[in-house]
Amino acid sequence: MKQMKLTLLLTGLTLILVFMGRAIGGQGGMMIALIFACGMNFFSYWYSDKIVLKMYGAREITESENPAFYGMVRRLAQKAGLPMPKVYIMDSDSPNAFATGRNPQNAAVAATKGILRILSEEELEGVMAHELAHVQNRDTLVSTVAASIAGAISMLANMLQWTAIFGGGRSDEEEGSSPIAGIALAIIAPIAAMVVQMAISRSREYMADAAGARICGNPLALAGALAKLQRGVQAAPMEDARPATAHLFIVNPLSGGSIAGLFSTHPPMEERISRLRAMAQSR
Repeated sequence: MKQMKLTLLLTGLTLILVFMGRAIGGQGGMMIALIFACGMNFFSYWYSDKIVLKMYGAREITESENPAFYGMVRRLAQKAGLPMPKVYIMDSDSPNAFATGRNPQNAAVAATKGILRILSEEELEGVMAHELAHVQNRDTLVSTVAASIAGAISMLANMLQWTAIFGGGRSDEEEGSSPIAGIALAIIAPIAAMVVQMAISRSREYMADAAGARICGNPLALAGALAKLQRGVQAAPMEDARPATAHLFIVNPLSGGSIAGLFSTHPPMEERISRLRAMAQSR
């Protein structure tokens, strides 16, 4: 059921992109938009992990450099039945972590110096188990594809807006097209794409919380970590964080959850913690 919902959401994003292409360039524009979407997905599949790691200055570490943290990730990966991912450290005081990679065989997990400093060992295990759950569910690839398509829709919306204002339009004359309709579509389509993208991101966070709690065997430790991280990010937001990659992190690195719920990349923290506590009580 969850996979069907995900498929429908991604299909919806692709259809919005294709429709935007048709509004700008008719049938030819629709085909170009479809090819563009496929190209972006291909690029995201192969290169998104390298880009985001470089973007945040993440440095790969070896076991000899940090045996405690590296060993923790290795133990959790074994419990999850995953290959050992590459392990990275980010030189940031803002407490956060993320996972990336197109599949479990090419995965990486990254943590900031801030998160290593403020969490207990059990809480840090919960966080890294959450990130490995993302790897297990291939969430990083799904979220990156969704973000790429949503970004393309926003770009096409800007093009459509200017096309409508200056009287351009589709090459195949169809009844019902008008500058007002074009401007309306340019406003509505990006909002719809953003809502779909955020819905995908929030649903995957809930799933990773539950799966991560099972991997580490301690839902309350992950709940405690989330509460600490929420306060930590509010006190020290990540200075170089980008909205386009906010969905990758375990907590929103930009504002610590101040964005309105509908447009947030993460579910409400209170609800995440409540679900984990309920999970602990049912064990």
